[in-house]
Amino acid sequence: MERRQFLKQSGVLTGAALTSSSLLASPSPTAINIPKGKAEHCIFIWLGGGMAQIDTFDPKRKGNSKASPKVSGSEYNSIETAVPGVEFCEHLHRTAKLADRLTAMRTINHHLIDEHAFGTNFVHTGRVTTGSITYPSIGSVVGHLRGAANPDVPPYMLIGYPNVSRGPGFLGAKAGFVYLVDTESGPSGFSRPEDVTAQRLARRQQLLEPLTDRVPESSIIAQYREAQSEAMRLAGPDFMRHFRLQEESSDLRNAYGGEFGQRCLLARRLVQAGVRFIEVSHNLNFINGTGWDTHNEGQQNQHVLIQELDIALSALITDLEKQGILDKTLIALGTEFGRPAAYDGRGGRGHQGTCFSLLLAGGGLNHHGAYGVTDELSKKILENPVSVADYHATIHAAMGIDPTQELYAGSRPVPITDQGKPVAALFG
Repeated sequence: MERRQFLKQSGVLTGAALTSSSLLASPSPTAINIPKGKAEHCIFIWLGGGMAQIDTFDPKRKGNSKASPKVSGSEYNSIETAVPGVEFCEHLHRTAKLADRLTAMRTINHHLIDEHAFGTNFVHTGRVTTGSITYPSIGSVVGHLRGAANPDVPPYMLIGYPNVSRGPGFLGAKAGFVYLVDTESGPSGFSRPEDVTAQRLARRQQLLEPLTDRVPESSIIAQYREAQSEAMRLAGPDFMRHFRLQEESSDLRNAYGGEFGQRCLLARRLVQAGVRFIEVSHNLNFINGTGWDTHNEGQQNQHVLIQELDIALSALITDLEKQGILDKTLIALGTEFGRPAAYDGRGGRGHQGTCFSLLLAGGGLNHHGAYGVTDELSKKILENPVSVADYHATIHAAMGIDPTQELYAGSRPVPITDQGKPVAALFG
């Protein structure tokens, strides 16, 4: 048989096979069982700088950053938790008592350049940065697919400073966030100045309408017009009342601790208001001089930072449980990478993306205190590796979202996760 004739016949056979109803109806051989959780909201706590897993949720043998030569290992002693066999750092003693409500995922990994911007973008989007497409953050994806639980609030809010890693990417401005940096005043621009009456505002909108009506529906400007319209709809006292932390008891506010704790308390209020996804940034660099980026001397005061996290995280878990909404609220802790066990010349730690810890709590999951096993210095993964895509898939599944579902960047289909699979041990 000649090559041309063979290819022609093969093409006919292939076409016939593809039109066969029995083949079209058959399941994909690579199909996976996707669990469907019952969480309704997600609070995503971001520890910018790179939390040292060996000094927090994956402690190992004690090291010494001040010896000469320095001894690799954990900076602090470890303590038992509420889950037998699972230990945390001594400065997480409040959270340790709640370990049966959470899972420290100790085998998260990626193989990027260990640089902050790359890591921040990757953990937020689950994708490597490219020049051809801007991927949406997990907050934008969840907000886009689930919408707000209450139409009077936005689906996605950020308590912290905005950047592209937290943004909507190809989903457009309508899948963006409302952000605030001050828990006392709330987001800016949602309350009218006192000298602008409702009638005056209505006249301004009427003047704008002839201009905005000329904008093509498919343009980027049209997306921002839609986002602006949504902002105008939300503006007013009904939305802004959710930011009145003074309505909470002084005992509860004190239990949450300082600035970061108040952000977490506000996140709980926003969950109750109906916001679907809230990111809370922990930006307290002034406590130890470097935040979670514990190079050099920043390591020496890292315990103050960990204690701040312990107070706020334990208070948030306890508060959600008392409110009866812990099972409906998934708490996810993110950071761009971890830290090696070895110390640098001035007693700090470098960057390590090949093995680090993230955390999930509440959300109706089957928690284990910890998941995955690392070696004696939390440098290599020994059992149950979890990719960043798997971590995203687990969050989506917990929120009742199929992580294999596709979104569209124009006409191009893009799966929500980069082949991520939910961690099955957390469901069921």
